[in-house]
Amino acid sequence: MPRRALISVSDKRGIVEFAKRLSTEFGVEIVSTGGTAKTLREAGVKVATVESLTGFPEILEGRVKTLHPMIHGGILHRRDQAEDLAAVTNHGIAAIDLVVVNLYPFVETVQSGKEFTQAVENIDIGGPAMIRAAAKNHPFVAVLTQWETYADFCQALEQGGTTFEQRLEWAMNGFNHCGAYDGMIARWLQQELAVPPLRQLSLGSPDGIKLRYGENPHQSAIFYPDFLAAKGVGQAKQLQGKELSYNNLVDGDAAWQLVREIAEPAVVIVKHATPCGVATAADLLQAWHLALAADPVSAFGGIIACNRPVDEAAAQQMAKVFSEVIIAPDFTRDAVQIFAGKKNLRLLSVGNQPLATDNDKQWQVKSIGDGYLVQSQDRGTVPTADWKIVSERSPTPAELKDLTLAWTIAKHAKSNAIVLVKNGMSVGIGSGQTSRLAAAEQAIAMAAQFAEAAGEQTSRAVKAVVASDGFFPFADGLEVCLKAGVSAAVEPGGAQKDAEVIACSNRYSAALAFTGMRHFRHG
Repeated sequence: MPRRALISVSDKRGIVEFAKRLSTEFGVEIVSTGGTAKTLREAGVKVATVESLTGFPEILEGRVKTLHPMIHGGILHRRDQAEDLAAVTNHGIAAIDLVVVNLYPFVETVQSGKEFTQAVENIDIGGPAMIRAAAKNHPFVAVLTQWETYADFCQALEQGGTTFEQRLEWAMNGFNHCGAYDGMIARWLQQELAVPPLRQLSLGSPDGIKLRYGENPHQSAIFYPDFLAAKGVGQAKQLQGKELSYNNLVDGDAAWQLVREIAEPAVVIVKHATPCGVATAADLLQAWHLALAADPVSAFGGIIACNRPVDEAAAQQMAKVFSEVIIAPDFTRDAVQIFAGKKNLRLLSVGNQPLATDNDKQWQVKSIGDGYLVQSQDRGTVPTADWKIVSERSPTPAELKDLTLAWTIAKHAKSNAIVLVKNGMSVGIGSGQTSRLAAAEQAIAMAAQFAEAAGEQTSRAVKAVVASDGFFPFADGLEVCLKAGVSAAVEPGGAQKDAEVIACSNRYSAALAFTGMRHFRHG
């Protein structure tokens, strides 16, 4: 049974009730500091100050309070070691059996836009030291860093005391708490200094959110939010629907990251992390109709992302198709009421986010069998004015607009990727193929298939444009598209047989642009 507890928390949820129970029900002496002591006293809890144990005042505007042998000796001495017991007795050090600490609100300070120096002042020093000390000495000391554990601790005392297994679990939580905290500081400094995390991986993420399961029901999964990232699907406000799954987050992120790159009103439909319908138009309703028409079969059970708020007119049409998730900056009240009848449909309001740019400071982390791969996000762009027109004919303004959209979509489709766009609408997407020729054939087949299904007289490839995420290594992939009626193409260029590819475009009087930048996406 603990005799003395040291309590110092920034997150004060539940602390008054917990301290009262410790004091009145279990006779635990409460020692506290600063704002926590003030809160407890005002609530009628008897509190001893840290100074009463250390005999030394707080100094340096509170930077040094608990960094003292009277505190750490009280936490760290081993109760079964005669030398330790003699040492604390000789120095008059009182035992501290329970440490209840959570750390300065560093993340909240950074997210509120405070200046650099204010963020630095909210880097906790004494708190992590106490947590680590108590966690190290878990055979004798309990450490609580999460308010949700207060009830479990009291229940353990009601049953006669905490067990070693409980203290070990709380110690693990303490080390995780400190590790995440230090990681967030490192992550913030990496951003401030524009240093990539290529030498040491610091995810800098707060406590994860447990998901129902992973890609399959037999897999467990958790989501760790990045407090410095632009808000996306993982941190969006969920207006309705079932709990988000691992696959929802993966697919939703794929849709949202693509639609964020499009300036005009746009709708993106994604299935299995792959875009299947993308369109831009004068308004969201028109864009929805075009995106759905691009591939109405794959759209069933897909993820919808919009870069404009969803209004009543768009909601009425979207509600006619079964979808897992709809993501948008916001939803009007009428739109929410329309979707309310579909209880399992998840609505995610992301808020107004800026266009995705190369200034987005976020890193992608992927695991392989024996480690982790880290890279910057693919935010690279090449303005159309910097594209190199290598064909005899230049693209028309209409073609150039469609080429820009096709090139953006290709960045978000799995390589090898070939994307056909016509009048602001994707009409054929070949992705994830092991050869660029196969991807081209897939895209052309899709353009013909959905034209026929819609009762159109000619393939949608006719007068469409094509984008390739990597260069055409041979002319065959491009020629498949041009034979089907494609009129213009964009690709990185840089192949050994570029001359053959250029000659092919000229034979068909097609426009061809090289960007000088590829966009492989391997999953």
